[in-house]
Amino acid sequence: MTAPLLFPVRIYYEDTDFTGVVYHASYLRFLERGRTEFLRAHGIKHTELVDDETGGPLAFAVRSMSIEFIKPARMDDELAVETAIAKVGRASIEMAQQILRGEEVLVSAKVRIAAVAEGKARRLPKMVLKRLDGAG
Repeated sequence: MTAPLLFPVRIYYEDTDFTGVVYHASYLRFLERGRTEFLRAHGIKHTELVDDETGGPLAFAVRSMSIEFIKPARMDDELAVETAIAKVGRASIEMAQQILRGEEVLVSAKVRIAAVAEGKARRLPKMVLKRLDGAG
């Protein structure tokens, strides 16, 4: 894996349950933002993919995810979503992600996103592969 991208997240009331602890589904949103910002940092914008600038309308869909909830985050915590490429396939990208509070790992996830067009898997466009070259 290469150097990961760190994306900051602050925990707000809306992210928590009635006890002030982050609700488990909120972490999925944080991970999604981390993946989106990672792709954006490598010059891959979702609007370009949808607007047919890559040879046909394309989207990324989560194909699989394994997630481990290690420690809870709480309201007002300042976290960072760490995202890196684990593997690039012909039609999918595997990403390794962690949610950190300082050096402390709170959540660890492995996520495989698939390139899809018209509801079917599609090879990653050359533009995407070129921009990810060296990222995985």
